[in-house]
Amino acid sequence: MMSKERVEVIIPTYNAARYWNALSTGIRAQSLKPERVIVIDSSSKDGTAELARGDGFEVLQIATEEFNHGGTRQMGAEYAADANIVIYLTQDVAPFGVNAFANLVRPFSDPEIGAAYGRQLPRENASPIEAHGRHFSYGEEPVVRSWESRREMGFKSIFFSDAFGAYRRGALMSVGGFSTDVIFGEDTVVVARMHRAGWKTAYVPDAMVRHSHDYTIAEEFRRYFDIGVLHSRESWLNDQFGSASGEGRRFVLSELKYLLGHGPLHIPSAAARTIAKYLGYKVGRRESRIAPQLKHRLGMNRQYWLR
Repeated sequence: MMSKERVEVIIPTYNAARYWNALSTGIRAQSLKPERVIVIDSSSKDGTAELARGDGFEVLQIATEEFNHGGTRQMGAEYAADANIVIYLTQDVAPFGVNAFANLVRPFSDPEIGAAYGRQLPRENASPIEAHGRHFSYGEEPVVRSWESRREMGFKSIFFSDAFGAYRRGALMSVGGFSTDVIFGEDTVVVARMHRAGWKTAYVPDAMVRHSHDYTIAEEFRRYFDIGVLHSRESWLNDQFGSASGEGRRFVLSELKYLLGHGPLHIPSAAARTIAKYLGYKVGRRESRIAPQLKHRLGMNRQYWLR
């Protein structure tokens, strides 16, 4: 990475104290020292803002009800006006190794790269279902994707995660930044716009964090309800990049094979989760027919329906 590049880190938080030690320790151990770490805190009640200030991070405070997946991240991008590269983290990641940041920004030496995301390892003591999800989505081989990649990869070509992702700020802003009106998948939407505009994105497997979720079956339904809403309201994603159904089938077969070797007793739970995901997605795609009061109860991002 050229020395002229100014790197800043942006972290939206809400009641992050239980994650703070792993997150902060990992950031402060990095070989690449960001110019600033900007914490956008949604009025936490557990002392998150005080912990962040104590570690020398800059804190922006917003009301809890003001949080928006895209809007809050866009606020960070606008605040980091002097940055060339902005790294986004979620509060529940733990940087793995001292070169996570340095490796993540390495692809930006190519002027055509607009964004890059790193590898997410399962949490220690993760269940086999949880572990497989990370192994399936985050492989060991680096990948560069572009607008042309959709012909071979379809919807997979715009897979991205800003749980640990970096953007060339100029590229991000050139496509309008993050959408403030999406329920979920603000990273997918902005990467799709980048690809359409001619930018490339990179997957960097040696830039690693620990990050995974042990969702309940009900939470799986709610999460996929939100994905269905996104695909319904942003129908151009499927129109231009194809359906994600093929990737879903591949995931189910891969999960079954993995669980046969690593946890066969988890197969019934995995089957129930697959059904919950499918139903949640289908209901979400039809959200226009559902009363707003019910949508608030069905989805994971309930704040979205209270705007």
